[in-house]
Amino acid sequence: MLSLIKDKVKAFWSNGDERSLQVKRNIIYTFLIRGLSVLIGFMLLPLTINYLNSTQYGIWVTMASLVAWINTFDIGLSNGLRNKLAHALALNEHETVHRDVSTTYALLCIIAAAVFLLFFTIGSFFNWNELMRVPATVNFDVWSVLVITLASFCIQFVLQPVNSILTATHQPFKVSVITLMGQALTYLAIWLLSLWSKENLYLLVLITSGTPVLVLLVANLYLFATSLKSFIPRVKGIYLNNAKSLLTVSGAFFFIQIGALVLYETDNIVITRVLGPDQVTLFNIPFKYFSIINIIFFIIITPYWSAFTDAYARGDLHWIKQSVNKMRKLWLLASAFAVVLYLCADVVYKLWIGHGIAVPDMLSLVMAVYVILQTWMVIHAYLLNGVGKLRVQLILVISIGIINIPLSIWLIKQVGLPGTVLANIIVMLLTNIVITWQCKLIMDNKATGIWNR
Repeated sequence: MLSLIKDKVKAFWSNGDERSLQVKRNIIYTFLIRGLSVLIGFMLLPLTINYLNSTQYGIWVTMASLVAWINTFDIGLSNGLRNKLAHALALNEHETVHRDVSTTYALLCIIAAAVFLLFFTIGSFFNWNELMRVPATVNFDVWSVLVITLASFCIQFVLQPVNSILTATHQPFKVSVITLMGQALTYLAIWLLSLWSKENLYLLVLITSGTPVLVLLVANLYLFATSLKSFIPRVKGIYLNNAKSLLTVSGAFFFIQIGALVLYETDNIVITRVLGPDQVTLFNIPFKYFSIINIIFFIIITPYWSAFTDAYARGDLHWIKQSVNKMRKLWLLASAFAVVLYLCADVVYKLWIGHGIAVPDMLSLVMAVYVILQTWMVIHAYLLNGVGKLRVQLILVISIGIINIPLSIWLIKQVGLPGTVLANIIVMLLTNIVITWQCKLIMDNKATGIWNR
């Protein structure tokens, strides 16, 4: 028996072409690393809620959702860089690699400074406590906390292209190491903070916003001095004339990111405006719980993005089709796991959060359905992103941007808090039908017209 297991393990690590072996290694390494990361993430939620209170936690989560929009102002450069690097490396175009990395960092520095100044100037004219329906009992200015969060996000998206470089060079597990270090340091800092103070949102924001920036900065310095030395951005490598080429690829990703934000990040904002910040806390408990499936699925699918780019550049449609079929089989397991999580939800909530917050069964049910649809979408979106066929996705995200928020508000008024998830389910279902068909055409080499753009 032991010999059989040993042979199976050996075969797993040795069978397949180099591209497949790279994907396997990254999945295994990332699983081990992200397992710890997930555990820390789940420990962070009750620690943070207990340190603050339900209302303050809802305010913080809503602010994070607002500032997450700032990440879109990298104009999709990080994702565009990922695709361009993977394609250039597949064709051994090393000069293109150096030029694209240096120019991307330069563009992001310019954009970050401009975005911070723009939002700081405009935002100072608004009463953010009133906009976010902060109760009068909360005696602090939300705007000052928002500025801290805004600054950290702007710095973060200047530093994050290193993650795209790691992914493009088939090392996404190192991205998970960076995330793990950031979460572990954040948890330790909040735990120490909870020993010395209580309900200090300013200090909490400094820790949760500043720690990931610090870790990412150290990662940039270390990686560019060691394993990514050949990719280090240089002033002489900056070609702003090359910006058009980068922005052509990145522009499509920018609008897709906008659509993703409308679908994923507006929930907290809509809930705050319609129902109040305390309901954001209630919403985020099942959202975090069912995110276990998303986390596992993203660990597995992430190495495929750049692998799809590599395979498509080499004309290997057979490998792409095989990989998508494997992912679809995995999706069936993920769907079954979602059902199990739903059946166990009430027990887990009580053990995890305690008896102070009761999560409606309907909210858990719609969240499970949403996650099942989302994992299917990710398979096909990653294929389309990897091969650079983005036009149909662009049309879809524009449609989502138009209908999602009003649909969400209307459904919340009809059925309460689960309404926002129902809105996401409706647009996700429509999206899945369209992009699944496009992927079929591409894998069969029958895509023409808009389906091939």
